[in-house]
Amino acid sequence: QVQLVESGGGLVQAGGSLRLSCAASTRTFSSYTMGWFRQAPGKEREFVARISWNLISSSYADSVKDRFIISRDNAKSTVYLQMNSLKPEDTAVYYCAASQIGVTPERYDFWGQGTQVTVSS
Repeated sequence: QVQLVESGGGLVQAGGSLRLSCAASTRTFSSYTMGWFRQAPGKEREFVARISWNLISSSYADSVKDRFIISRDNAKSTVYLQMNSLKPEDTAVYYCAASQIGVTPERYDFWGQGTQVTVSS
């Protein structure tokens, strides 16, 4: 079992920035693709960003492309989501998740508890 603990959420005004962190308990952190997802009130959970185990590949939802940056530090077993130019529609609970490499298509088996991000107008 992999434990994921998110932090960094909070309240920010539109146009501001936040950096989310997700610390993993596993010593084999580099064996996982890491992703960020979010769920707004009354809406389905949606994909936000992902990053490969070796930092070679990353991808983003169209809604956050050019505003958010995903990164990871395998030595610290931590994945980050830098969120810039935040909009009210970014308000959601943000979750990090882990998908074991070698599985196609990706399957996110481990999830954090979520951290609230609220963007005011």
